[in-house]
Amino acid sequence: MSDFTVVCASFQTSGKGQMGSEWVSECSENLTFSVFLNTSFLTLENHFYLNCAVSISVFNVLQRFKVPQLSIKWPNDILSGRKKMSGILIENVLKPSSETYSIIGVGLNVNQTEFDPIFKASSLKSVLGENFNLDELLILLVTELQYQFELVKRGCFRKLHMTYEEHLFRKNKPSTFKNVEGELFSGFIKHVIPTGELQVLVEDNILKVFKLKEIKLLY
Repeated sequence: MSDFTVVCASFQTSGKGQMGSEWVSECSENLTFSVFLNTSFLTLENHFYLNCAVSISVFNVLQRFKVPQLSIKWPNDILSGRKKMSGILIENVLKPSSETYSIIGVGLNVNQTEFDPIFKASSLKSVLGENFNLDELLILLVTELQYQFELVKRGCFRKLHMTYEEHLFRKNKPSTFKNVEGELFSGFIKHVIPTGELQVLVEDNILKVFKLKEIKLLY
């Protein structure tokens, strides 16, 4: 299979998100697609930059349409205000030949306007008040992803990291988090380190680093 082989579904019966969460999408109203990439050139330590590239790609395309209050919620949800417009799931496959492949799954809410309040979701139509052509949006997204993936291949990691953090939701703002024990605590997002963990300033000016499954940002 070659790079940027794209599989697009008009309807998903078992859409997946980060950490086993569910992605719900109305039939033929939204974009749900996967992109195949050979990422054998990336070391394990640098896979976070692929996440940056994909997040920035979706962000940039939505920005073209002047979607208000856009941000990237760690690790890779795209928000308008406090509502989720897009979710990304990257799954890596290691072959016996030592080649690594990444399957990039993207869900983007486009023309759907009714959502279960529990999901805190929004869509392009909800925000901008018009219908969008799904095929045209898909072409824009894949084209932007090709550009950002080229930056990954060229090793432009600092540029990708800076752009990602420039748009990071709640950075340097007082925020509430929940840990794996279900306990709530307050802190300030300071940084996402190069391996993708979140650096949070907590009580007593202590900097702590959290992996994806160790913390949840509640806003």
